[in-house]
Amino acid sequence: MGKELFTAQQFIEAIPGTGGIITAIARKVGCAWHTAKKYIDNYATIQRAYQDECESILDLAEAKVISAIKDGDSQMIRYYLSTKGKRRGYSEKVETEQRVIVEWAYGDDPAPGDAPEATRKAAGNRSEPGQAQGDRGGPEGGEDDAGGNDGVREGA
Repeated sequence: MGKELFTAQQFIEAIPGTGGIITAIARKVGCAWHTAKKYIDNYATIQRAYQDECESILDLAEAKVISAIKDGDSQMIRYYLSTKGKRRGYSEKVETEQRVIVEWAYGDDPAPGDAPEATRKAAGNRSEPGQAQGDRGGPEGGEDDAGGNDGVREGA
């Protein structure tokens, strides 16, 4: 970095009251947005002042939410419960649990603890589960497809 045109103290003094808006900080200091962003990112003291300002605005917003809830604002109550009350079961998402059982149809059963990927490699990487032997999924239909029928077997 060359000679600095601004001091850390200028940024620290400019941050309060900006709500953490970098454009507002830059205007108060008298620099470009990118310059303000560079100073915030590169100086721990400025970064701490910036984070404090952002947190104070978040606290203010939360206080407004609580005030609206106390005033009986049903939309705000619903919003608060769907975010902060999620751990108590209030959520707009439906969460489901699903169990899937996969059976492998290769010649020999794998040894206990062998992964299916290891079984495919040991089997010469024959075909993926669910694919017929010779059907590699490509446009040519696989090696066993002498009839040019795009991998479709007769009688299937």
